[in-house]
Amino acid sequence: MKIKHIVNQNRRDFTAVYECEHCAATETGYGYDDDNFHRNVIPAMKCKACGKTAAEDYRPMGTRYAAHEVV
Repeated sequence: MKIKHIVNQNRRDFTAVYECEHCAATETGYGYDDDNFHRNVIPAMKCKACGKTAAEDYRPMGTRYAAHEVV
């Protein structure tokens, strides 16, 4: 899965539309804007339609705020 677009964000918590790279199915879900979530959690998400996870060449998007910033 990858983030198609972020619907709203409050501090580091956000709601986003996720899109499967394999079958293009979309689903809405929650997330947390930190490096761990973008690098580890999103690529491990299984698509509810096809059951696949992100490919090996998955490139995470960056966080809105740096790790040291207090939001």
